Formats: sequence, structure tokens, C-alpha cells
Amino acid sequence: MPVEVTWWGHATCTIEDSNIRVLTDPLFARRLAHLRRRRGALPPPEAWRADVALVSHLHADHLHVPSLARLAPGTRLLVPRGAPRTVPGLRRLSHLAVTEVVPGDRTTVGDLRIRAVPAWHDGRRLPLGPHRSPALGYVIEGEARTYFAGDTGLFDEMAEVVGPVDAALLPVGGWGPHLGAEHLDAGRAAQALARLAPRSAVPVHYGTYWPIGMDAVRPHEFHAPGDEFVRLAALHAPGVAVHRLGHGERVLLEAAR
Repeated sequence: MPVEVTWWGHATCTIEDSNIRVLTDPLFARRLAHLRRRRGALPPPEAWRADVALVSHLHADHLHVPSLARLAPGTRLLVPRGAPRTVPGLRRLSHLAVTEVVPGDRTTVGDLRIRAVPAWHDGRRLPLGPHRSPALGYVIEGEARTYFAGDTGLFDEMAEVVGPVDAALLPVGGWGPHLGAEHLDAGRAAQALARLAPRSAVPVHYGTYWPIGMDAVRPHEFHAPGDEFVRLAALHAPGVAVHRLGHGERVLLEAAR
């Protein structure tokens, strides 16, 4: 059975594997603080349906409480350890089955095994205080092994801690004109792809949100990362099939043999 991936925008994806729907970093807002959604319609109610939702880290564009509140009662929710302490709104989502995880933890949902893996990124809930939670990626193992990187920079142990995967959902940009080292741009994402060597990849985390009033500031950082990743991936990892999706588009990926 093939695995289906839908990109809803930013880091929000639905991964359907083994008849289980996995939702990543749900963000269903038209506006978030100083950011507005510049491209792609808001995800439809279909996007809210999930058996399990994964939160990679505590930044508000990845752990968005109003979006999580839309999930159906009983939905499993995996969050970095310490998230409920740091984000009070999360504790009010009593209709969700929340589990706190750290790198190395494994969770079973139906026929899926979900493994939390490290990410190189600031895990704090800025600007609320010093409490730290780990930034995470996740490997979803069912018919295929799919790596959702969350938000991360390139780090030496990435391939080792992630392990062999069939598909990689990699961030290739951001929501502003400048990216720090703890992020993947198109070039670093292509290097990560060469290290991970999956069969297929989907670029995410670009071309969706942008600061209000800054449409003319380095617009290529908003528009270009997806195409640039496709170009650089062909140079660094020519054996990987890269699927650059539009918002709301989906792709069937070959399952593991």
C-alpha cells in the first residue's frame, strides 16, 4: 500500500500510512502575530482529521493552540517533554490524549510506530521564558519509514539518529527574510538529503507565511526555496525523487519493500 503525503502549507502535512492519519505541526491560522498567510487557502476541515498529531517544538508557528483545539476528541498528540508546563493553553486541551516525548521515545498508534529523534533548533517557547523542551523530528514507521524533520539545522549526527528512511519531509525555508544556522535552507536541505538518502522527498516550511508589511523585502526567500531545493537536490542527491507540492496537493510515495 503506498503512503500518501499532503502538504497543507508551512510545516503542516498529513501522512497516511497503514490506514492511520498523522498530522504534523498543525497550523490553520490566516494570521499569527506579525505573520499572515500569503499563499494557499486555509486548510479545509479535512486537514483537521487525524489519528495522531505530532508537534516538533514549542515555537508558536509549530505548537499553535487554537489549531490543536480543532482536533477531534481522543486524538493522540505527541509533544516535546515539558510542553504542557511551558504552554498553559495546552493544558486546557483536555479532549486530546497528550503524551510528552524526548528523543528515543517510541509510540505505537495502530500499526504505526512513531520514533522521536533529535533536531538542532531552539526548543524554547519564545519569548515566554527560560524553560526548555527538546526540539524534535519524528520517524513514522509503517508501510514506509517517513522522516518529518520539524524545524532543524544540519547537524553531523543527522543520518545516524534518523536511520534509514524511505521518504523525508524537509524544511527548506522559513517565514522571514533571514534564516539562522538552526534552520535548513534549500542548500542545507539538499545536503541533508544526500546524507539521509531516502527514495523520495517533499520540501516544506516555505512559501506560506511572511511578516506583515514586508512583502517587498527579499521576496525570493518566500517564493524560491521550493524550486531551489529541487535544483540543488538534483546535484547533491540525484537518486532521490523530489516532489514539490502546491498547498493542498498530495503525492503517493512508494512504500518500503
